[in-house]
Amino acid sequence: MKYVLDRTDELILSELKANSRVSHIELANKVNLSRNAVRVRIERLERDGVIKGYTIVTGGGPGSSVTTALMFVYRHDRMRGGDVIQALRKIPEIVACDVMTGDFDLLVRVESSDVDRIRHIWQQIAEVPGVRDTLTAFALSTIIRK
Repeated sequence: MKYVLDRTDELILSELKANSRVSHIELANKVNLSRNAVRVRIERLERDGVIKGYTIVTGGGPGSSVTTALMFVYRHDRMRGGDVIQALRKIPEIVACDVMTGDFDLLVRVESSDVDRIRHIWQQIAEVPGVRDTLTAFALSTIIRK
């Protein structure tokens, strides 16, 4: 049986979203629990799949710029297009891939500090067996990122 999140779990998750590097003792003080109780709750949240992983977001610092491209991918066969997804998993600059309803099969988010690298990735994806077509749009700016 999966555990239902309570208000304290929600507070812990909120604090971790705001600052994932917060220490257990600092987090414990914010949610009025002991350090050990916070650790146990975080471990349970990980085990239950509420916390699915930890991510490093690079770029955004002074003097750095990351270019984001959204690539809409059409596959020859929507139901048996697993080879395309496996090929996409191997490209480190792909930070997200969503299976879509409607006209597009996949929405792929590519982030790179090198625009030319995005062009190479676009070519690489277009050449994957099973890809019928692609449509690429570059993001001008990111307004909300959580």
